[in-house]
Amino acid sequence: METKSIDYVAAHERHGRVIDQVPFWFVGNFHFFTVAIGFVGPSMGLSFGYTALAGILGILFGTIFAAFHASQGPQLGLPQMIQSRAQFGFRGVILVLIGTLFTFIGFNVADSVLIAHGLKSILSWNEKWVSIVALGSGGLLAVYGHDWLHRVFRWCFVACLPLYVILSLAIVTHRVPALHLTVGGFTWVAFIAQFAASASYNLTYAPSVSDYSRYLPRSTRPSAIIASVFLGAASSAIWLIILGAWLATRLGATDGLLALFTAGNAIYPGFGVVLALSAVTVLVATMGLNAYCGMLTVVTGLNSLSEAPPSLRLRVVAIAMLTAVGIAITFSVTENSIALVFAVLTMMLYLLVPWSSINLVDYFFVRHGRYAITDLFTPHGIYGAWAPRGLIAYAGGFLLSLPFIVMPDFYTGPAARALGGVDIGWLVGLFVAALLYFLLSRSFDPQSEAAAILNSERMLD
Repeated sequence: METKSIDYVAAHERHGRVIDQVPFWFVGNFHFFTVAIGFVGPSMGLSFGYTALAGILGILFGTIFAAFHASQGPQLGLPQMIQSRAQFGFRGVILVLIGTLFTFIGFNVADSVLIAHGLKSILSWNEKWVSIVALGSGGLLAVYGHDWLHRVFRWCFVACLPLYVILSLAIVTHRVPALHLTVGGFTWVAFIAQFAASASYNLTYAPSVSDYSRYLPRSTRPSAIIASVFLGAASSAIWLIILGAWLATRLGATDGLLALFTAGNAIYPGFGVVLALSAVTVLVATMGLNAYCGMLTVVTGLNSLSEAPPSLRLRVVAIAMLTAVGIAITFSVTENSIALVFAVLTMMLYLLVPWSSINLVDYFFVRHGRYAITDLFTPHGIYGAWAPRGLIAYAGGFLLSLPFIVMPDFYTGPAARALGGVDIGWLVGLFVAALLYFLLSRSFDPQSEAAAILNSERMLD
């Protein structure tokens, strides 16, 4: 069982391998939630070809940000949100933590709803008990921590890859018959919605990738870790979003797990059950990933508010609380699965893109990867309790995105209405926050932190 949470990982504790990042992030998207992302465009009338194109472009765009965040783990040996104190302050980071915590809880709630609804449809299992077991299993995996997550993900990679190869080959060779020859067309609203859902899907990994790369040696080449995360996360997501688009437009699928079950049984009786249960297993493992990152977010927040020291006990309590909250919310959810997935992803995108752009601008263009790590653990260090630059840029990016956002059945901004319902709010938030932070940092002198950085490195050595 891992003993660390938000602690700094010293050089002698770095036992990770770059090669392990590829299967880890590949499996992170290798489940039927990803298949359901391919349903977003068709549910709005988009054709298979345009859905696949929007999905590919969205995944490539969103993965760029997640992959570059991964390079911070080996350099700093810290969880992602601890490093964000440099941009927002020791206590100011709580503003961002709210958004990231919403992301991890939202993902696990959506995951459990999809699992429960799907298994009820194909095996008549009780939805509430399925949700309890799924969320509880993910929480237990998170308690055991970093190494067990990597280990379980490798097992899932080996076990599930052949199953999806068989399914994909069967579709290509028409072993799985299509019920419709042509379905859907093209609208910019649907295309942008599919692009945004796909982009946000991998962009939401941005607050967590460093959590799983912080055990890599500091000598790890940034290009190696960036390429590994990008390859793993993008390839599986593109594969299954295209698969989902085919299932939606050719089989009329609206439930990812039921679609895999039906397509699998068309290949060979009983294969659908194997495919569905393997997909559920992988998604439960991914729920462990979310629970682990949610725990890091909670512990960071408690430490920021009360300077509570991290401990194994606090880790376990935080995971248990998150699991209980997830179960409670899951029991109250009754919305259509596709609508739930799209709503969760859209809200995550609005909350995360300003933070991601600020964090990357600070790391690569302002401070160039140089931080006083010990000062990140005190409100009295060089980063202070509140960092106006980051807070102003985040607020500015989010507020200026509001006229451009679209939340179906809730809110459509005036600029979005003028654009015919096309949602570009997240893009506005991304670029505005990045530009504001860069401009506000023009007067910053990196040499002003040199002494603190040197003192920090001496203390850590």
